Amino acid sequence: MEQVPVISIVIIIFGLIILGKAIRVLREYERGVVFRLGRLMSVRGPGIIFLIPIIDKMVKVSLRTVVMDVPPQDVITQDNVSIKVNAVVYFRVIQPQKSIVEVENYLTATSQLSQTTLRSVLGQSDLDDLLSQREKINQKLQQIIDAHTEPWGIKVSNVEVKQIDLPQEMQRAMAKQAEAERERRSKVIAAEGEFQASQRLADAASILSEQPSALTLRYLQTLREIATEKNSTTIFPVPIDLLKPFLDSRKE
Repeated sequence: MEQVPVISIVIIIFGLIILGKAIRVLREYERGVVFRLGRLMSVRGPGIIFLIPIIDKMVKVSLRTVVMDVPPQDVITQDNVSIKVNAVVYFRVIQPQKSIVEVENYLTATSQLSQTTLRSVLGQSDLDDLLSQREKINQKLQQIIDAHTEPWGIKVSNVEVKQIDLPQEMQRAMAKQAEAERERRSKVIAAEGEFQASQRLADAASILSEQPSALTLRYLQTLREIATEKNSTTIFPVPIDLLKPFLDSRKE
């Protein structure tokens, strides 16, 4: 009589274990790839799904976007400059059954593919292109990686080169180049200003030479400006045209 409750408890526990293995709950961003006796059956989810214990086996796959850092890679550019570059890859699984069946570990495979592609693409570019055309290089990386991961059911949405570490010698050379470029621009701007100022002075001289009265007014304005400086002695050049009537009368 005492063994009956024990057997009942064992049966209940065994039933709960079987029920727990038969019922699975998948979130909205999860899918379950179901295998029955080793054969691919279907992709299920989200929500509650039922499995046949021992016979069915399910592998969960997340459909959320994965942000993967590509470790720093040593790259020699086409113009023989040694640099260290790292990047970040954004991708997501769009076909869960392929991500499980076609590749052993799609995360590791995508990471390795991103590293080799990064070294290959950047090794075919010049340093100036890497620094000035980064958006174009990012698009090229995205297209190549996405083409290789498509058979695995993975969509690569974006690839970004995060940082390019240059040797100290190259950094000093680029700093000198930038300084020389700024100095060149400064001299060009100064020369352009002098040229424009000389043009304006030439135009002003031409106008004053054609209109003597304008020259007289300019002298008077200059005298007024000098007088406001509170100088004790003012030397002011007087136009000969103002004194000409007095000189003619004296000759008579």
